[in-house]
Amino acid sequence: MLFAQQRTKIELVSSDRLTVDTKTNVNYVINPVFRQDNATLRSDSAVFYKDRNYFEAFKNVHINQGDTVNIYSDFLNYDGNAKKAHLSSNVKMIDPTSTLTTNILDYNMATRIGEYSTGGKIVNKDVVLTSKRGWYFASSKDAFFRYNVVVVTPQSTIKSDTLRYNTLTNWTYFYGPTNIKGKDDNLYTEDGAYNTKSENAYFGKKNLYTQNTKSLKGDSLYYYGKIGYGKAVKNIVFIDTSDRTLLRGQLGEYYKADERAVVTKNAYFGMGTKDSITVNNKKIPDTLWLGADTLETQKVLQHTLKLLNKPIIQKDNEVGAEDEKAKQEKEKEKVEARKAAAATEAVKKPIVANPDTKKLSKKERKLAEQKAKDLKNNPPPPKLLDSTKVKISTDSLKADSIKAVALASVQNKTIVLSKKDSVKTDKKIAAKSDDKKAISTAVNGVKPKIAGTNPLKKDSVAVFNPADTVRTRVIKAFHNVRVFKSNMQAKADSLFYTAADSTLRWYKNPILWSEGTQQTGDTIHVFFKNDKIHSFQVLQNGFLVNVETDSTKFNQVKGKKITGFFKDGEMRNMYVDGNAESIYYSKDDKGKYDNMNQSVSSRIKFLFKDKELTDILYIKEAEGATNPINKLPKETLLTGFIWKPELRPVSKADIIKGKPAAKVASKTTTTKSAVKVIGRDPSGIKPILPAKKPVVEDPSKGRTTPIKPAVVSPVKVDTTKTKIQSVN
Repeated sequence: MLFAQQRTKIELVSSDRLTVDTKTNVNYVINPVFRQDNATLRSDSAVFYKDRNYFEAFKNVHINQGDTVNIYSDFLNYDGNAKKAHLSSNVKMIDPTSTLTTNILDYNMATRIGEYSTGGKIVNKDVVLTSKRGWYFASSKDAFFRYNVVVVTPQSTIKSDTLRYNTLTNWTYFYGPTNIKGKDDNLYTEDGAYNTKSENAYFGKKNLYTQNTKSLKGDSLYYYGKIGYGKAVKNIVFIDTSDRTLLRGQLGEYYKADERAVVTKNAYFGMGTKDSITVNNKKIPDTLWLGADTLETQKVLQHTLKLLNKPIIQKDNEVGAEDEKAKQEKEKEKVEARKAAAATEAVKKPIVANPDTKKLSKKERKLAEQKAKDLKNNPPPPKLLDSTKVKISTDSLKADSIKAVALASVQNKTIVLSKKDSVKTDKKIAAKSDDKKAISTAVNGVKPKIAGTNPLKKDSVAVFNPADTVRTRVIKAFHNVRVFKSNMQAKADSLFYTAADSTLRWYKNPILWSEGTQQTGDTIHVFFKNDKIHSFQVLQNGFLVNVETDSTKFNQVKGKKITGFFKDGEMRNMYVDGNAESIYYSKDDKGKYDNMNQSVSSRIKFLFKDKELTDILYIKEAEGATNPINKLPKETLLTGFIWKPELRPVSKADIIKGKPAAKVASKTTTTKSAVKVIGRDPSGIKPILPAKKPVVEDPSKGRTTPIKPAVVSPVKVDTTKTKIQSVN
């Protein structure tokens, strides 16, 4: 408004020809040059209305303002009082940072703002902006665009409803629905900013990033294009439809180079499966939910991973065969070691005079003593081992036996060399080399040479293997890892999962709950097949615990390895292998505890049907003992016992919020059908039983039905009718 108040006259500086109409005071000018304030205006011809401080210009119109703004067009109407220029036909506005082209442009000389409404384009180095309406601020180098806005850069194409662009800073600001399309990705937002030069960006409303099958949502997204780093804040949702991956949290980071995403703050992950559960007579997918302090996911080359095979169980008649073979090998090694030690002693045994010389005459004894003395001062070379009579096994060869052969060889060569002063140093070196060769031959044997053959040369051209280019998803979880599925729950310090073998790996103090039992070990693996849970395996120090109404009486099983198999989402059988030990509490017909049963065997086998344990089978070398309930031993817990029901997740909510609160065990008991027990102890064994009702979720009602993790209903075992059998 300040400029509007300071009116100045338009000055005709020069022209090639001037015609004046004296009646109207209108000037007709050829090649005029006009000036007002710091602006110069030229054209091929003009009609100058001097009294109105106004002129019309035709052809080759050129406005120069402050030596920074240049505007060209075919026609111009200029109002000197308002200092407004209306340009039409082939309009081009140029400043040091950009060029604006349009068909009609209104430019305010006072505010230095240009406006178009019939479509225009701004070109700024590598950036091209087009829109239906636009405003350009020459002073601030800002351009404001409205309707059908398109920004094209070498990296992306931006389409928006409302947008502002600064040609000096290269920052683009979005004020409405906007899509940023890259070479292989797209970002939607309704509020944000993007720098076309640095590729840095911020998005703050209804943000959605998509790349092929992947998508990312977040209340706020930050992206640094040059380094390929992104950050998402609050209500983060990462989805990959190719493997039905769902990752949520409150803070996330993305690294484009290796397609890696890291999520923290209430981070949890959902993996779709083909298992299903029934809620209100309707089957719904049984999703696996995984939570941790930190979750990391990315696509990696499959050949860089160490994949696991699904567990294969030995047949019952093969159990213990490996242990027996290892025992035999150990005994064989001991025998070979004794033979090698005897051979070493034979080499080192000193030569002494015959004690029978004492029976000789004085003269003969004197000669014998002198001979013994000479032998002591100059001992002969030790006798070498006859390789045709002494056999040294390469498989069981010990260090001492190697030394024996080497010592004999070295001593023999040393004595020979001492008698040949003319032997040179290089021959000594050769002799030492021969010693090394002899030791190598003793350990590895002699490799025969094949006449007429040469070593094969490696092909300089590498064979292309398509499998080397296959990429697969991996999930890493760190600290306070929690897993919930209707038929399985778990907790650990860390976890690794890859879609290549569909296996969850739990590390450091893992605990697995399944079918009413708690299992612990050094490492736990859970295998999926065709998107359904297939099996699990507890490696090293496997321990399984179950408790009933009396929380002081724990049913326990331990072994080196525990393996369980599922079918259609339900446990079918389970094996405890390697020094399998168990403690079970049995009950009488009245439901009262009567005995504590202890057993040891090579394997304990559990069979399930309809989520209930039906059979227990003890395999090979089964031994047991029964203690009446009123005469229990002092120690009723197996070594390595752990019982942590309060840590068990009981719903998806526990996965999201973190460590679940402690839960109170129910006192309800129910009598189930009898369970067959096959074992050596005729008193009967109390089996581990599954929970009757797993946790299920009802999405339609937004609530869950929790399992009671510390409670297992008792089973009545009629030992008078049970067939007792031991399998050895």
